[in-house]
Amino acid sequence: MLHLLRSFVIFYFSLLLAMYGKAQNIMISDTDNPNEPSITIDPKHPDHLVAGANINSYYYSRDGGKTWEEGRLQSTYGVWGDPVIDVDTGGNFYFFHLSNPPQDGHWVDRIVCQKSTDGGMTWSPGTFTGRNGTKVQDKHWTIIDRNTNQIFVTWTQFDKYNSSDPKDSSNILFSTSTDGGASWSPPQQINHVSGDCVDSDNTVEGAVPALGPNGEIYVAWAGPDGIVFNRSLDTGKTWLAREIHVSDNPGGWDYSIPGIYRANGLPVTKCDLSHGKHRGTIYVNWSDQRNGENDTDIWLSKSTDGGNTWSTPVRVNDDPGQKHQFLTWMDIDRTTGYLFFVFYDRRNYEDNRTDVYLAISKDGGETFINRRISERPFLPNEGIFFGDYNNIVAHDGIVRPIWTRLHEGKLSLWTDITDLDTLLSTGAPLKSTISYPIEQYPNPTDKMSYISFKLHTVATVSLVLRDVHGKRIKTLFTSRKMHPGKHIIPVDTRALGLLPGVYYTGITINGQSQTLKNVVVK
Repeated sequence: MLHLLRSFVIFYFSLLLAMYGKAQNIMISDTDNPNEPSITIDPKHPDHLVAGANINSYYYSRDGGKTWEEGRLQSTYGVWGDPVIDVDTGGNFYFFHLSNPPQDGHWVDRIVCQKSTDGGMTWSPGTFTGRNGTKVQDKHWTIIDRNTNQIFVTWTQFDKYNSSDPKDSSNILFSTSTDGGASWSPPQQINHVSGDCVDSDNTVEGAVPALGPNGEIYVAWAGPDGIVFNRSLDTGKTWLAREIHVSDNPGGWDYSIPGIYRANGLPVTKCDLSHGKHRGTIYVNWSDQRNGENDTDIWLSKSTDGGNTWSTPVRVNDDPGQKHQFLTWMDIDRTTGYLFFVFYDRRNYEDNRTDVYLAISKDGGETFINRRISERPFLPNEGIFFGDYNNIVAHDGIVRPIWTRLHEGKLSLWTDITDLDTLLSTGAPLKSTISYPIEQYPNPTDKMSYISFKLHTVATVSLVLRDVHGKRIKTLFTSRKMHPGKHIIPVDTRALGLLPGVYYTGITINGQSQTLKNVVVK
């Protein structure tokens, strides 16, 4: 009877989702104040998902994320947060985390790997890499080569954590396992320019490895030289002698967000392994405050030549600006090449209320669809630690973001199981306001362009023009009350003094945003 009732409830909510196009949020857990989550999916069994959260919580689902079981991880080496979940082709899941070994008292002195062969229900005692006396091993991430099941892990080593002594430095280390995490290669330093140990802008952090189509290892991180990149073409045996510059990081990666205990804009590196036209393109995603301390934005840069050169950063969030978007993560669906981003977003409010947004790019990071996926906002408290990242996984059209929210002083962990067709539908989130897609024409233009849309109800509309760097050029109007009917807004590119190039018009209607790309020619 309970099984039939549960099936009916799932069917009922799925029907509502199909009818109304709304997000479908699932609470994974609200016990033990979970934060800083990681999630992955078994590509061979897409209904199997495993997630982890600070400090030692693990979760598993056998129905695509609709329901979850949970447990508490234990290890001989201690479990001290920074969860990273990965999976190999045999369906074995891996939980990587920091250590706090009770036997010698050396806090976070290694990177620990625990393995599950039963879909995340039970875990091995663990192995480790990176132990180097009393030096601190922190901020790791992993990738598994699905051709060989070789595991690669990168992280930051601090000579002495939180030290301002110039003799102490931070470096990026690399280690690999060829036997399913049973043993690990000696850690290897892969950076040329070291950072300090303050755990701030001039510390080297954020090393997230990615794999190329032929087994290349790509990784970017942030530090004193901004965001930089390195690669190995021989499974980590050798690396470039010097890092390649990806982008400046204005304001640094350690910035402030009102109401948040700690926030960072550390980079995430991914590579397109699909068989589409963007196969092999490398992407680096991060956030920074180049547009001001009151305007944190999500950015993306890409390389189509193996990391030798990088595109000018483009802005992923498509709101009019002067609001905060932060704690981004991205993934690429290797079956389609679509890019997916999850981040916190305050575009709809004048206070610290916070939504969760999903952004999607179907064209290799040229344009982005933004969708609010949280069913309601939350109000963070700067006295409560939210962690340093959220996470997202995408495979074969299944998209599962994971994030932390706060309600009545209690942290909880959430995902969303909205189907991809609904997320991609331009009509769904704006259904009550827009009857057909917004258009800008002619495109390209040498003088005048026009923005056309139709409203079903009275709506509040804002229009802002930005350059290719995401910098605001002109606010055409903001919070203008507009009546139902068709609207055509003229944009005189010559009067605005626009030089030939690419520009983005952001339109926001009743809190929902869309970005239009327009090319100006002579």
